[in-house]
Amino acid sequence: MADKNFDYLGETFQLQLLNQMIVDKDFSHSIIEVIEPNYFENKYFRLFVQMVKEYYSKFEHSPSFETIQQKAKSEISQELLLKITLDTISDIQNVTEEGTQFVQEKALKFCKQQELQKVMDKAKKIIDHGEFENYDTLEEMVREALQVGNVDRGTGDVFQDLDEVLADDYRHPIPMGIPGIDNLLKGGLAKGEIGVILAPTGVGKSTLTTKIANHAFNLGFNVLQIFFEDNYKIIQRKHFTCWTGIAPDELSNHKETVLAKVAEIKETMPNKLVMKKLPSDTLTMNQIKNQIRKMIADGTKIDMVILDYIDCVTPEKMMEDEWKSEGSVMRAFESMCHELDIAGWTATQGNRSSISSDVVTTDQMGGSIKKAQVGHVIITVAKSLQQKELNLATIAITKSRIGKDGVVFENCKFNNEMLEIDTESTTTFLGLEEQKEERNRNRIKEIMEKRKQQTV
Repeated sequence: MADKNFDYLGETFQLQLLNQMIVDKDFSHSIIEVIEPNYFENKYFRLFVQMVKEYYSKFEHSPSFETIQQKAKSEISQELLLKITLDTISDIQNVTEEGTQFVQEKALKFCKQQELQKVMDKAKKIIDHGEFENYDTLEEMVREALQVGNVDRGTGDVFQDLDEVLADDYRHPIPMGIPGIDNLLKGGLAKGEIGVILAPTGVGKSTLTTKIANHAFNLGFNVLQIFFEDNYKIIQRKHFTCWTGIAPDELSNHKETVLAKVAEIKETMPNKLVMKKLPSDTLTMNQIKNQIRKMIADGTKIDMVILDYIDCVTPEKMMEDEWKSEGSVMRAFESMCHELDIAGWTATQGNRSSISSDVVTTDQMGGSIKKAQVGHVIITVAKSLQQKELNLATIAITKSRIGKDGVVFENCKFNNEMLEIDTESTTTFLGLEEQKEERNRNRIKEIMEKRKQQTV
């Protein structure tokens, strides 16, 4: 009957549901105890569920698709049955990722409803027999049924994992590759934390995000670099420049040297640096999360994700207040990084006033200020025309939940072409204002001296 299994929701829904039992570990954990093979008419879907539940019961986590395939090969001896089973697993693995949040919510509600129905049937039998003294038992049965499938991910005893909490490297940060900033961030950004790069257009956000991605990869981390507006080959060339020290426009003239260096890195580095160019203003954070989950399920545990940039991501639901929608995207990014245990860097545009600023401040963020409220770290970049000409920039840490903020790196090296960023000197915002006043006084003195000389 339609209300007794998932058939009434269609084959694609069922394939997506089975896919999410492997791809999304948290969802698998929440649904594994309430989903049953008999909720599917297709016998190969039932077999898949049974194998996943058996594996989970033994190892307390969901298997990968490769593990399920090996399990099928070891347990199914009939050749035709094995072929159909493996084909079914392949269909489950490659099903579309569109609408998976709806699938998860619908499936979990269905399964919980079935559990509640079982309890209500038992309760009816107790009531029909007049066993009113079992009221407390009935109440507990219903309460437990309502809690089935709920996973508490945010609660912990203050006394648990003391050795890990008190370890020197309890955060396990991933450095940016800019020593002055890394020192102030106590080593960099840790998994579950998000950093925001705020700068006006044309300053070098992609340069900075690419440098961060390249450095993390060089340290042995798996990095996913997502971008929306840049050309794929341009980003690829930026990485080659980081490795070879050869300017992007000169790479073709040193092809053999570049190929040799890239081949060496590919051979010696076991980790991955994955680049994804995605369409702008059409993808939601949930769709991006599903792509990362698929990578994890396929065997690549992502340590850091670079999102260039957050303004190109579409909210899950458009609100009347556009700023609330923008804030919801940033919160979804933070939630994803926390859930998947990933360090996350993203960039966002500054408003018009940021273009001419000596130092970009948080209130010059384009769009919703809620984007600033979510980030653990906010780093801003400002460039005057003279600084651009001299390959310089003023970088500031305007917010940090990790270490010291309110620090300005004035006129530090920022070479967009060579991806060279170096912070040699620092000053506080107060110190920067004092320096401005000193420079203004010096200018006034120079003007007065010139006027004296002209009158003599």
